[in-house]
Amino acid sequence: MAEPEIVMNLGLLGLCYVYIIAIILITSKIKDRIPANLSRKFLHIMIGNFIFIIPFFTLTTFPLCFPFFVAAPFILVTFLFSPLSPVDLSSKISGLAEVTGGGHKFGLVYYAISYTVLALFFSTKPYIIAAGILPMAFGDAAASLVGQKIGRHKYNIFGTKSFEGSMAMFAICISGLMVCLLFFSRLYPISIPTFALASLGVASVATVCEALTPKGFDNLTVPLFSAAVFLLLIGGI
Repeated sequence: MAEPEIVMNLGLLGLCYVYIIAIILITSKIKDRIPANLSRKFLHIMIGNFIFIIPFFTLTTFPLCFPFFVAAPFILVTFLFSPLSPVDLSSKISGLAEVTGGGHKFGLVYYAISYTVLALFFSTKPYIIAAGILPMAFGDAAASLVGQKIGRHKYNIFGTKSFEGSMAMFAICISGLMVCLLFFSRLYPISIPTFALASLGVASVATVCEALTPKGFDNLTVPLFSAAVFLLLIGGI
């Protein structure tokens, strides 16, 4: 393993930390200027964009799985802003605490866990991570925002949802995964027809998971089930 390669990966790791911390700080600052739900979804979407950085890491297997090292520390960071935190950070970055508290108290913790699990197992094939994270980052945001804005036809299973929000999630999932297809097909030898068919299945399952999962836990179920379905439909790793 060449030293320049380690240095390059460490540099990219540092840039990822700077990016994620900057997004967290920006979110904490803008939360008073935009609706609370919109600030939470902004955070989800911007952190979700990390999937487009993963292919540029060249060290992606243990003990030097750099994408894992990006995601894992934020389980602790988000936990420290949760109700079970042993220290009070709300006075330090009150905006982030309020943004987190506006949704499920552990929603960001679950999101970080999902990201970390997928990064641990699939960093060598980041399009699998994308299949799990994109439905959560973009699809769930669309479901929430559209549902609140124009959701007229409600249904209640484990929580109140709207058909308009669910349709928005499905549409954005498909659109986002198609963008992924274009991006990752230039970097990896993937079958475009198979990827497109799997994307349809992922969007369907992600939409159902978001509709059925109690608030907050969809940050676990949507990414993990979406990735699992994607793997199944493309025939495994």
